[in-house]
Amino acid sequence: MSFKRSHHCGDLRKEDSGKEVTLCGWVSKRRDHGGIIFIDLRDRHGIVQVVIDPAHDAKDFHKAETVRSEYCLQVTGFVRDRSAETINPNLPTGEIEVVAKELNILNPSKTPPFYIQDGVDVDENVRLRYRYLDLRRPEMQKNLILRHKVCKAVRDFLDDRDFLEIETPDLCKSTPEGARDYLVPSRVNPGKFYALPQSPQLFKQLLMIAGMERYFQIARCFRDEDLRADRQPEFTQLDMEMSFIDEDDIMTLTENLIAYVFQKTLGVELKVPFGRMTWDDAMDKYGSDKPDLRFDMQLVNMNDALQGTQFKVFKDIIEKGGLVKAINVKGYSTIPRRELDGLVDFVGIYGAKGLAWIIYNEDGSIKSPIAKFFSEEELKRILAVGKAEPGDVLLFVADRKPLVVAAALGALRIEMAKRRGLIDPDKLCFTWVVKFPMFEYSEEEHRYVAMHHPFTSPCDEDVDKLLTDPAHVYAKAYDMVLNGVEIGGGSIRIHDRDVQKKVFEAIGLTDEQAKEKFGFLMTAFEYGAPPHGGLAFGLDRLVMLMAKRPSIRDVIAFPKTQSAMDLMSQAPNFVDDKQMRELHIRSTVLKKEEK
Repeated sequence: MSFKRSHHCGDLRKEDSGKEVTLCGWVSKRRDHGGIIFIDLRDRHGIVQVVIDPAHDAKDFHKAETVRSEYCLQVTGFVRDRSAETINPNLPTGEIEVVAKELNILNPSKTPPFYIQDGVDVDENVRLRYRYLDLRRPEMQKNLILRHKVCKAVRDFLDDRDFLEIETPDLCKSTPEGARDYLVPSRVNPGKFYALPQSPQLFKQLLMIAGMERYFQIARCFRDEDLRADRQPEFTQLDMEMSFIDEDDIMTLTENLIAYVFQKTLGVELKVPFGRMTWDDAMDKYGSDKPDLRFDMQLVNMNDALQGTQFKVFKDIIEKGGLVKAINVKGYSTIPRRELDGLVDFVGIYGAKGLAWIIYNEDGSIKSPIAKFFSEEELKRILAVGKAEPGDVLLFVADRKPLVVAAALGALRIEMAKRRGLIDPDKLCFTWVVKFPMFEYSEEEHRYVAMHHPFTSPCDEDVDKLLTDPAHVYAKAYDMVLNGVEIGGGSIRIHDRDVQKKVFEAIGLTDEQAKEKFGFLMTAFEYGAPPHGGLAFGLDRLVMLMAKRPSIRDVIAFPKTQSAMDLMSQAPNFVDDKQMRELHIRSTVLKKEEK
């Protein structure tokens, strides 16, 4: 028996009428209408209606009577036009049907645990446990097809621009800076471990030193960190590095790459160049280094408007160098009090100790528990600075730490935009955020750490501040942001050994520690390292946004849960003692008896 097919289910059209075809696929739906059986046969390319009439073959008709959803079939028959009243305008194949003359059941199926259709209402854990069934659903297949097309477009674009696709190792040296490494014990080197790469960062820099000049890779990366909707323990980056370039060169090339990918895969024309804003401006106006620009509602600094205020909460914070900021939620003076009370808890998630509000009613009156602490002139000034009009509400967050104000009010800005329906899901707002701080202070480690990574080049004018004023050193770093999501980030790298040594010193690495972790890179810098820089896109995030999905799990074939579990294969799992002994390791966790 041959399992070959002549056509795909979704490819047949009116012009194929009269042809004999052989199709293979799965039963999406089976209907028995007056002694004639109709089967919707589905494959990756679409659905076509198959008709089994006992007048043609009684034996195959009886076989069709046993068929159920998700049976795998082969059907040979003739394409014919549907009658005008039976045309299905919702299907590309809706003008025709296939009249079967031979039907083979290639494999029966148990009743699936959920319907194999789009928009299925089922717990995600069930979908992940039966991922091979979940991936039969058309919307999931569409996601993976889009992902394939994105990767192909990327390769075509970069190949035309003289890039080389080069693989880098998956078994690397552990250099714990940032997220935790996944460790792999070495059987042939007892007591020693590899680390899975968090990114190909060091290797792509070495490729520049090796003279490759233009490199890219669609690379697998691994980070042992707490998960959320747009994080996975293993994920995919589009990684790129170039020699003899500057920030403008990289940003121009990569935004043209993204424009090419959107045009080729979605037919969407993007306007380039994208806008740019500094990290300072992004944090000041939007409270985020990945601002969503699909709506306005900027953060407003209220410190000047509140100078001399006797309202103790605001007065104390301003005098201690803190910030008072507000957002204006236009036309929402009718906000219920219970919703305002709930927003106090919301901003508390981000470290804010409270939320103040002023409602400017349509009739011009003021409603606010803090209004009594301000004079009439102060209220006028506050409303003017906040650009409040009758019908608006001002929401305030104050704290001694500017980053707490930014985080709380920035998140509140997004939340209020969602509640007010201000976000157009079809709008694409790209921007570059540039000139990031080189370092951020870690309260946990009591030292400065690299905001991106320790190989990012400081701005030329700030090199002298590396050891004397690290808080005010800016980096040649840049992130591409789409609709409030960072889809790519990179920097000009350090290629000077002395500058790299100063950066290591600024983050508290001794010469011995730097040599232990990055000695091979430091040695390579001594052999004519070229100026270089690059960028990495989060491929999963990019495809997620292009597919308009809420989670990267929807665009990854076999993802993990938020507890880093693969529910389908039950990974990770305990291994037997023999394997452990071969690897010269022992677990401190006692194996629990499986139920």
